[in-house]
Amino acid sequence: MSELIKIREMSIKYDISARALKYYEDMGLISSTRSEDYAYRMYDEAAVKRLEQILILRKLNISIKDIQRIFDAPDSDVVLEVLGNKVDVIDEEVALLHELKSIVLEFIKQINNADFAKDTDVKLLYEKAQEIEGHLVNVDYNGKPADVNRLLEITEKLDKKIPDVMIVRIPEFLSLTSQYQDFGELFNENCLMFWMNKYNYLKKNAVLDCADFLCRRNDGKFRWIYSVHECVNELDTAPYEVTVFKGGLYASAVCIDGDDDSIMKVESKILQWLKKTNFVLDEERDIMGNMTYNDDEIKKGLGYEQLQRYVPIKLKEEEIGLEA
Repeated sequence: MSELIKIREMSIKYDISARALKYYEDMGLISSTRSEDYAYRMYDEAAVKRLEQILILRKLNISIKDIQRIFDAPDSDVVLEVLGNKVDVIDEEVALLHELKSIVLEFIKQINNADFAKDTDVKLLYEKAQEIEGHLVNVDYNGKPADVNRLLEITEKLDKKIPDVMIVRIPEFLSLTSQYQDFGELFNENCLMFWMNKYNYLKKNAVLDCADFLCRRNDGKFRWIYSVHECVNELDTAPYEVTVFKGGLYASAVCIDGDDDSIMKVESKILQWLKKTNFVLDEERDIMGNMTYNDDEIKKGLGYEQLQRYVPIKLKEEEIGLEA
Protein backbone atom coordinates (compact mmCIF):
# COMPACT_ATOMS: atom_id res chain seq x y z
CA MET A 1 0.00 0.00 0.00
CA SER A 2 1.72 3.18 -1.19
CA GLU A 3 -1.08 5.78 -0.86
CA LEU A 4 -1.93 7.61 2.33
CA ILE A 5 -5.31 6.85 3.91
CA LYS A 6 -7.57 9.73 4.95
CA ILE A 7 -8.80 9.84 8.52
CA ARG A 8 -12.42 9.33 7.42
CA GLU A 9 -11.47 6.23 5.41
CA MET A 10 -9.49 4.91 8.37
CA SER A 11 -12.45 5.52 10.66
CA ILE A 12 -14.90 3.69 8.37
CA LYS A 13 -12.60 0.75 7.59
CA TYR A 14 -11.85 -0.04 11.23
CA ASP A 15 -15.13 1.17 12.76
CA ILE A 16 -13.33 3.63 15.01
CA SER A 17 -14.12 7.29 15.64
CA ALA A 18 -11.91 10.14 14.50
CA ARG A 19 -11.71 11.17 18.16
CA ALA A 20 -10.29 7.75 19.08
CA LEU A 21 -7.70 8.01 16.30
CA LYS A 22 -6.67 11.43 17.58
CA TYR A 23 -6.47 10.03 21.11
CA TYR A 24 -4.14 7.21 20.03
CA GLU A 25 -2.01 9.79 18.24
CA ASP A 26 -1.91 12.08 21.28
CA MET A 27 -0.75 9.11 23.36
CA GLY A 28 2.09 8.49 20.90
CA LEU A 29 0.77 5.13 19.68
CA ILE A 30 0.32 6.11 16.02
CA SER A 31 1.35 9.04 13.86
CA SER A 32 -0.25 10.90 10.98
CA THR A 33 0.85 13.29 8.28
CA ARG A 34 -0.70 16.35 6.68
CA SER A 35 -0.02 17.70 3.22
CA GLU A 36 -0.12 21.34 2.16
CA ASP A 37 -3.19 20.77 -0.03
CA TYR A 38 -5.15 18.69 2.51
CA ALA A 39 -5.91 19.91 6.04
CA TYR A 40 -6.95 16.63 7.61
CA ARG A 41 -4.89 13.80 9.08
CA MET A 42 -3.66 11.02 6.82
CA TYR A 43 -2.03 7.71 7.68
CA ASP A 44 0.66 5.64 6.00
CA GLU A 45 1.04 1.86 5.91
CA ALA A 46 3.03 1.74 9.16
CA ALA A 47 0.31 3.69 10.99
CA VAL A 48 -2.38 1.37 9.65
CA LYS A 49 -0.51 -1.72 10.83
CA ARG A 50 0.09 -0.12 14.21
CA LEU A 51 -3.63 0.69 14.54
CA GLU A 52 -4.50 -2.94 13.78
CA GLN A 53 -2.17 -4.02 16.58
CA ILE A 54 -3.73 -1.50 18.97
CA LEU A 55 -7.26 -2.70 18.20
CA ILE A 56 -6.31 -6.34 18.79
CA LEU A 57 -4.66 -5.51 22.11
CA ARG A 58 -7.65 -3.40 23.20
CA LYS A 59 -9.99 -6.31 22.42
CA LEU A 60 -7.87 -8.31 24.87
CA ASN A 61 -8.51 -5.55 27.44
CA ILE A 62 -4.86 -4.54 27.48
CA SER A 63 -4.53 -1.05 28.96
CA ILE A 64 -3.23 1.92 26.99
CA LYS A 65 -0.33 2.20 29.42
CA ASP A 66 0.69 -1.42 28.75
CA ILE A 67 0.28 -0.93 24.99
CA GLN A 68 2.69 2.01 25.24
CA ARG A 69 5.17 -0.22 27.06
CA ILE A 70 4.82 -2.93 24.41
CA PHE A 71 5.49 -0.52 21.54
CA ASP A 72 8.40 1.13 23.34
CA ALA A 73 10.12 -2.17 24.16
CA PRO A 74 13.02 -3.30 21.94
CA ASP A 75 12.01 -6.98 22.03
CA SER A 76 9.11 -9.30 22.87
CA ASP A 77 9.77 -9.51 26.61
CA VAL A 78 7.20 -6.85 27.56
CA VAL A 79 4.38 -8.20 25.40
CA LEU A 80 4.98 -11.68 26.82
CA GLU A 81 4.88 -10.23 30.34
CA VAL A 82 1.65 -8.28 29.67
CA LEU A 83 -0.11 -11.23 28.03
CA GLY A 84 1.12 -13.56 30.78
CA ASN A 85 -0.37 -11.23 33.40
CA LYS A 86 -3.61 -11.20 31.41
CA VAL A 87 -3.72 -15.01 31.47
CA ASP A 88 -3.23 -14.92 35.25
CA VAL A 89 -6.17 -12.50 35.60
CA ILE A 90 -8.36 -14.73 33.41
CA ASP A 91 -7.37 -17.84 35.39
CA GLU A 92 -8.26 -16.06 38.64
CA GLU A 93 -11.64 -14.94 37.31
CA VAL A 94 -12.44 -18.44 35.97
CA ALA A 95 -11.55 -19.95 39.35
CA LEU A 96 -13.68 -17.35 41.12
CA LEU A 97 -16.64 -18.07 38.84
CA HIS A 98 -16.36 -21.82 39.52
CA GLU A 99 -16.26 -21.13 43.25
CA LEU A 100 -19.18 -18.74 42.99
CA LYS A 101 -21.16 -21.42 41.15
CA SER A 102 -20.54 -23.93 43.95
CA ILE A 103 -21.66 -21.41 46.58
CA VAL A 104 -24.85 -20.61 44.66
CA LEU A 105 -25.57 -24.34 44.23
CA GLU A 106 -25.15 -24.78 47.98
CA PHE A 107 -27.66 -22.00 48.60
CA ILE A 108 -30.08 -23.62 46.15
CA LYS A 109 -29.69 -26.91 48.00
CA GLN A 110 -30.50 -25.22 51.30
CA ILE A 111 -33.57 -23.56 49.81
CA ASN A 112 -34.78 -26.87 48.39
CA ASN A 113 -34.33 -28.49 51.80
CA ALA A 114 -36.19 -25.73 53.61
CA ASP A 115 -39.71 -26.40 54.82
CA PHE A 116 -41.72 -23.35 53.81
CA ALA A 117 -44.50 -24.53 56.06
CA LYS A 118 -42.25 -23.59 58.97
CA ASP A 119 -42.00 -19.94 59.79
CA THR A 120 -38.51 -20.49 61.20
CA ASP A 121 -37.13 -21.81 57.89
CA VAL A 122 -38.64 -18.97 55.88
CA LYS A 123 -37.33 -16.45 58.40
CA LEU A 124 -33.89 -18.07 58.25
CA LEU A 125 -33.65 -17.78 54.46
CA TYR A 126 -34.88 -14.21 54.54
CA GLU A 127 -32.32 -13.24 57.16
CA LYS A 128 -29.57 -14.93 55.15
CA ALA A 129 -30.49 -12.92 52.07
CA GLN A 130 -30.54 -9.73 54.11
CA GLU A 131 -27.11 -10.46 55.55
CA ILE A 132 -25.60 -11.15 52.11
CA GLU A 133 -27.16 -8.06 50.55
CA GLY A 134 -25.94 -5.90 53.41
CA HIS A 135 -22.42 -7.31 53.18
CA LEU A 136 -22.53 -8.50 56.80
CA VAL A 137 -20.15 -11.44 56.90
CA ASN A 138 -20.51 -12.99 60.37
CA VAL A 139 -23.78 -14.75 59.64
CA ASP A 140 -25.15 -17.49 61.80
CA TYR A 141 -27.37 -19.69 59.67
CA ASN A 142 -27.98 -23.34 58.87
CA GLY A 143 -25.10 -23.98 56.48
CA LYS A 144 -21.47 -22.97 56.15
CA PRO A 145 -20.78 -19.48 57.51
CA ALA A 146 -17.50 -19.36 55.58
CA ASP A 147 -19.45 -19.54 52.32
CA VAL A 148 -20.97 -16.12 52.91
CA ASN A 149 -17.59 -14.61 53.68
CA ARG A 150 -16.11 -16.13 50.55
CA LEU A 151 -19.12 -15.09 48.46
CA LEU A 152 -18.52 -11.46 49.34
CA GLU A 153 -14.82 -11.75 48.53
CA ILE A 154 -15.56 -13.39 45.16
CA THR A 155 -18.25 -10.95 44.06
CA GLU A 156 -16.10 -7.99 45.08
CA LYS A 157 -13.23 -9.28 42.93
CA LEU A 158 -15.46 -10.07 39.97
CA ASP A 159 -17.11 -6.66 40.17
CA LYS A 160 -13.83 -4.72 40.27
CA LYS A 161 -14.28 -3.50 36.67
CA ILE A 162 -17.73 -2.03 37.29
CA PRO A 163 -17.36 1.75 37.55
CA ASP A 164 -18.27 3.63 40.68
CA VAL A 165 -21.49 5.31 39.61
CA MET A 166 -22.55 8.62 41.09
CA ILE A 167 -25.97 10.23 40.76
CA VAL A 168 -25.62 13.96 40.10
CA ARG A 169 -28.02 16.77 39.39
CA ILE A 170 -26.71 19.15 36.74
CA PRO A 171 -28.21 22.59 37.26
CA GLU A 172 -29.98 24.61 34.60
CA PHE A 173 -27.63 26.97 32.77
CA LEU A 174 -27.44 29.31 29.80
CA SER A 175 -25.63 27.67 26.93
CA LEU A 176 -24.46 27.84 23.34
CA THR A 177 -25.28 24.86 21.18
CA SER A 178 -24.37 23.61 17.75
CA GLN A 179 -26.64 21.71 15.39
CA TYR A 180 -26.75 17.91 15.63
CA GLN A 181 -24.15 16.44 13.28
CA ASP A 182 -22.26 13.25 12.49
CA PHE A 183 -19.42 12.75 14.95
CA GLY A 184 -16.63 13.53 12.49
CA GLU A 185 -18.16 16.90 11.62
CA LEU A 186 -17.86 18.12 15.22
CA PHE A 187 -14.11 18.64 14.97
CA ASN A 188 -13.72 20.68 11.80
CA GLU A 189 -11.98 24.03 11.91
CA ASN A 190 -15.30 25.93 12.08
CA CYS A 191 -16.93 23.86 14.84
CA LEU A 192 -18.28 25.33 18.08
CA MET A 193 -15.40 23.89 20.12
CA PHE A 194 -12.80 25.89 18.18
CA TRP A 195 -15.10 28.92 18.02
CA MET A 196 -15.35 28.92 21.83
CA ASN A 197 -11.57 28.78 22.13
CA LYS A 198 -11.46 32.13 20.33
CA TYR A 199 -14.02 33.62 22.70
CA ASN A 200 -12.90 32.00 25.92
CA TYR A 201 -14.23 34.86 28.05
CA LEU A 202 -17.79 33.72 27.26
CA LYS A 203 -17.33 30.36 28.99
CA LYS A 204 -18.71 29.61 32.43
CA ASN A 205 -18.03 26.32 34.21
CA ALA A 206 -21.15 24.19 34.50
CA VAL A 207 -19.76 21.15 36.34
CA LEU A 208 -16.41 20.93 38.15
CA ASP A 209 -13.79 22.62 35.97
CA CYS A 210 -15.56 22.01 32.66
CA ALA A 211 -17.74 24.32 30.59
CA ASP A 212 -18.69 22.03 27.72
CA PHE A 213 -20.61 18.82 27.03
CA LEU A 214 -20.64 16.59 23.98
CA CYS A 215 -24.18 15.21 23.64
CA ARG A 216 -25.32 12.13 21.73
CA ARG A 217 -28.90 11.81 20.53
CA ASN A 218 -30.69 8.45 20.11
CA ASP A 219 -30.17 8.54 16.34
CA GLY A 220 -26.40 8.73 16.78
CA LYS A 221 -26.09 12.44 15.99
CA PHE A 222 -23.96 14.68 18.23
CA ARG A 223 -23.85 18.32 19.26
CA TRP A 224 -21.75 20.57 21.49
CA ILE A 225 -23.20 22.45 24.46
CA TYR A 226 -21.13 25.16 26.16
CA SER A 227 -22.09 26.88 29.38
CA VAL A 228 -21.81 30.68 29.03
CA HIS A 229 -22.28 33.75 31.22
CA GLU A 230 -25.79 35.18 31.64
CA CYS A 231 -24.90 38.39 29.81
CA VAL A 232 -24.33 36.55 26.50
CA ASN A 233 -26.84 37.10 23.71
CA GLU A 234 -27.14 35.96 20.11
CA LEU A 235 -25.53 39.13 18.79
CA ASP A 236 -22.33 37.88 20.43
CA THR A 237 -22.57 34.28 19.31
CA ALA A 238 -23.96 34.07 15.76
CA PRO A 239 -24.23 31.64 14.07
CA TYR A 240 -24.59 29.55 17.25
CA GLU A 241 -27.85 29.42 19.20
CA VAL A 242 -28.20 30.70 22.76
CA THR A 243 -30.49 28.41 24.72
CA VAL A 244 -31.25 27.27 28.27
CA PHE A 245 -29.98 23.81 29.13
CA LYS A 246 -32.54 22.36 31.53
CA GLY A 247 -30.15 20.08 33.42
CA GLY A 248 -31.58 17.23 35.48
CA LEU A 249 -30.51 13.94 37.02
CA TYR A 250 -27.64 11.90 35.54
CA ALA A 251 -25.82 8.70 36.44
CA SER A 252 -22.14 9.49 36.03
CA ALA A 253 -18.88 7.51 35.85
CA VAL A 254 -15.35 8.00 34.51
CA CYS A 255 -13.97 6.38 31.35
CA ILE A 256 -10.98 6.95 29.05
CA ASP A 257 -11.32 9.81 26.59
CA GLY A 258 -10.92 8.77 22.97
CA ASP A 259 -11.13 5.06 23.80
CA ASP A 260 -14.41 3.84 22.28
CA ASP A 261 -14.23 0.48 24.07
CA SER A 262 -13.84 2.13 27.47
CA ILE A 263 -16.63 4.63 26.77
CA MET A 264 -19.14 2.01 25.65
CA LYS A 265 -18.25 -0.43 28.44
CA VAL A 266 -18.71 2.24 31.09
CA GLU A 267 -21.97 3.36 29.52
CA SER A 268 -23.24 -0.24 29.38
CA LYS A 269 -22.30 -0.85 33.01
CA ILE A 270 -24.08 2.31 34.10
CA LEU A 271 -27.24 1.02 32.43
CA GLN A 272 -26.80 -2.36 34.13
CA TRP A 273 -26.23 -0.65 37.47
CA LEU A 274 -29.45 1.34 37.07
CA LYS A 275 -31.45 -1.92 37.07
CA LYS A 276 -30.63 -2.29 40.76
CA THR A 277 -32.06 1.15 41.56
CA ASN A 278 -35.38 2.96 41.25
CA PHE A 279 -34.02 4.94 38.30
CA VAL A 280 -34.34 4.23 34.57
CA LEU A 281 -32.80 5.75 31.45
CA ASP A 282 -34.53 8.98 30.39
CA GLU A 283 -34.69 8.50 26.63
CA GLU A 284 -35.98 12.04 26.10
CA ARG A 285 -32.56 13.49 26.91
CA ASP A 286 -29.04 12.99 25.50
CA ILE A 287 -26.20 10.95 26.92
CA MET A 288 -23.31 13.35 27.46
CA GLY A 289 -19.59 13.45 28.13
CA ASN A 290 -17.12 16.09 29.22
CA MET A 291 -13.45 16.44 30.07
CA THR A 292 -12.94 17.15 33.76
CA TYR A 293 -9.66 17.74 35.59
CA ASN A 294 -7.21 16.84 32.82
CA ASP A 295 -3.99 18.77 33.23
CA ASP A 296 -0.58 17.44 32.15
CA GLU A 297 0.28 16.04 35.59
CA ILE A 298 -2.95 14.03 35.81
CA LYS A 299 -2.53 12.76 32.25
CA LYS A 300 1.06 11.74 32.96
CA GLY A 301 0.08 9.93 36.15
CA LEU A 302 -2.84 8.05 34.62
CA GLY A 303 -1.48 7.53 31.12
CA TYR A 304 -4.74 8.83 29.64
CA GLU A 305 -7.27 11.67 29.85
CA GLN A 306 -10.43 11.23 31.89
CA LEU A 307 -13.85 11.51 30.29
CA GLN A 308 -16.84 11.91 32.58
CA ARG A 309 -19.91 10.11 31.17
CA TYR A 310 -23.41 11.36 32.02
CA VAL A 311 -26.42 9.09 31.40
CA PRO A 312 -29.79 10.90 31.82
CA ILE A 313 -32.09 9.20 34.30
CA LYS A 314 -35.50 9.56 35.90
CA LEU A 315 -37.46 7.73 38.57
CA LYS A 316 -39.39 4.69 37.44
CA GLU A 317 -42.96 5.50 36.52
CA GLU A 318 -44.40 3.35 39.29
CA GLU A 319 -42.23 5.23 41.79
CA ILE A 320 -43.47 8.58 40.48
CA GLY A 321 -47.03 7.30 40.70
CA LEU A 322 -46.57 6.27 44.32
CA GLU A 323 -45.16 9.67 45.22
CA ALA A 324 -48.02 11.44 43.47
